[in-house]
Amino acid sequence: MRTELVSVPADPARPNEDFASVGLPACGQGGSLVVLDGVTPPRGGTGCLHSVHWYTARLGGALTELTVSLPDVPLSDALARAIARTAESHAETCELSHPRTPQATVVLARWSPATVEYLVLSDSALLVESPDGTVTPYLDDRLSRLPRASLATDALVDATVRNKEGGFFTAAADPSVAARAVTGVLPRSEVRALAALTDGATRWTEKFREGDWTDLFTFVRKKGAQALIDRVRTLEAADREERTYLGRSKTHDDATAVYAEL
Repeated sequence: MRTELVSVPADPARPNEDFASVGLPACGQGGSLVVLDGVTPPRGGTGCLHSVHWYTARLGGALTELTVSLPDVPLSDALARAIARTAESHAETCELSHPRTPQATVVLARWSPATVEYLVLSDSALLVESPDGTVTPYLDDRLSRLPRASLATDALVDATVRNKEGGFFTAAADPSVAARAVTGVLPRSEVRALAALTDGATRWTEKFREGDWTDLFTFVRKKGAQALIDRVRTLEAADREERTYLGRSKTHDDATAVYAEL
């Protein structure tokens, strides 16, 4: 089995708010991957004493454990348990009902000799390659389908669409959000490899149009996850004023890519 995990902060002087892990059970059969993208809050209060990277480390650690130690528990239930565990760890000190309490996008995948399970919540991506080379993206596209007017300001997003019916959902402090994730189960025989990416890495396709999802997957398989992120950084630097590629709220973003051949 070949795995690669690369995570690069947007700014080396600031903590990386992404989280990534690959878990392999002691029995040697199967495994899991976890990729989180912490949501950077706007300036102002979040109701929480803790940072986003503290949250993603806690949630990611819980998910890494639960997806491996509880193989018969569906991924949505594992996510709900991990959110609840993380919330309990700071409920007494923090206002977890605040719309900007620390939160993250989620990609999970778990494979056994028989199946490959997946879960995607918000705008990170999971790409699945079949034995014939077909690449299928598994996405939660609710955020991208919202009218631009509903995203005009942070206050409007928080009041009307963040973790609300008809809007989009992220993992914050409410375990019930796990039921909103995009989930599914595939036969193991139909999956050759996986790639999980935060939106800092999917800029290669979604912002810079270097190729489609199949091209991105092929790039990672042939040149590696680090090469993908290096290319994104080059494109970002060349377009620093963000005039050519619209829709980037910041020049650089934390970027994470996990690649696994099953």
